[in-house]
Amino acid sequence: MPSGMPACLVLTLGTMLFAHPIIAAPIPVISQPYSALAIYPPRSAPATVVSDNQSRISAEVSARILDIPVRVGDNVKQGTVLVRLDQQDSTLALMRQEAALAAVKAKLDLAEYELKRARSLSKKQAVSEQLLKQRETERDALLAEQQGQQAAYAQAQRQIDKTQIRAPFNAVVVERLAQMGELANPGTALLSIIDIDNLELAAKLSPSQTRDLTRLFATENNRTVSSTVEFVSSGQRYAVTLRTITPVLATQARTQEARLLFTSNKPLPGTAGQLVWTPQQASLPADLISQRNGKLGVFIQAGNKARFVELPRAKTGQPVVSKLEPDTLIITRGRYRLQDGDTVSPANTDAATP
Repeated sequence: MPSGMPACLVLTLGTMLFAHPIIAAPIPVISQPYSALAIYPPRSAPATVVSDNQSRISAEVSARILDIPVRVGDNVKQGTVLVRLDQQDSTLALMRQEAALAAVKAKLDLAEYELKRARSLSKKQAVSEQLLKQRETERDALLAEQQGQQAAYAQAQRQIDKTQIRAPFNAVVVERLAQMGELANPGTALLSIIDIDNLELAAKLSPSQTRDLTRLFATENNRTVSSTVEFVSSGQRYAVTLRTITPVLATQARTQEARLLFTSNKPLPGTAGQLVWTPQQASLPADLISQRNGKLGVFIQAGNKARFVELPRAKTGQPVVSKLEPDTLIITRGRYRLQDGDTVSPANTDAATP
């Protein structure tokens, strides 16, 4: 105690100091609306162009290969002859069926004549009813035999048609699997072709990407349309529209496959690249994310108070999707020394420190 100071005065000053604690000064900050800070970083997923039809063209009859008029890399139209097989055996078989059909027709003509004569005599009661019934039965049996022979003749004609193997769709020849002079049997693969008209884009999506991409597409007349999704490969961009997302989750990769259609130009089958889109949901820039008590979040200004809003999905160094209202004031400067509940005051750029 200083000499000469009354003890009561010292006690009074001490009581005043404890009764009136020092109030911390408001921390100067700069805040901006979330709508002015929100970003829409593009998202992407690996994707590959696939064809609906990648077929191995096979023989349907046993015959020797006479000619393969197409080569690997050729574009072929639907109906183009791809392989010619020897049709001599098939032609002989058709001739046999044609002869058998002619024999049945001759028998049927005779049966028709005898039935007609029997009916005429029956009116005069010159033949028995049993004989008339027999003539009708013979005629009906030959009619059935004729139908069977006509089917056999048509089948023999089809065997000749099968000796010329044609392209089932517009395609590119990608592999030649047989050579001229070889014997082809039913099921023997001769060529491999890829459909060049019916192309789709197959993309592997994580669960969050699946949700994000689904939001982008609106359904109109049972079709999905969007103008913000593109396939990017080697600097080229192709507009696509969503056809479907398979309702199956890959066991190991934990991804779903999206199938998309090209709206105009199409890349080559097998082209690899990225499916790129801009999300509709706004994200908070990574440099505005703070960490307090082991949790990541963002400081907002509520009146004259700073509030720490936790962002459960936030990751250090990455933007995070946020559901904050557009007019929410995000503290951009002065936040590093803030704690939840601190008093703040707006300041100019020079007054506020990071």
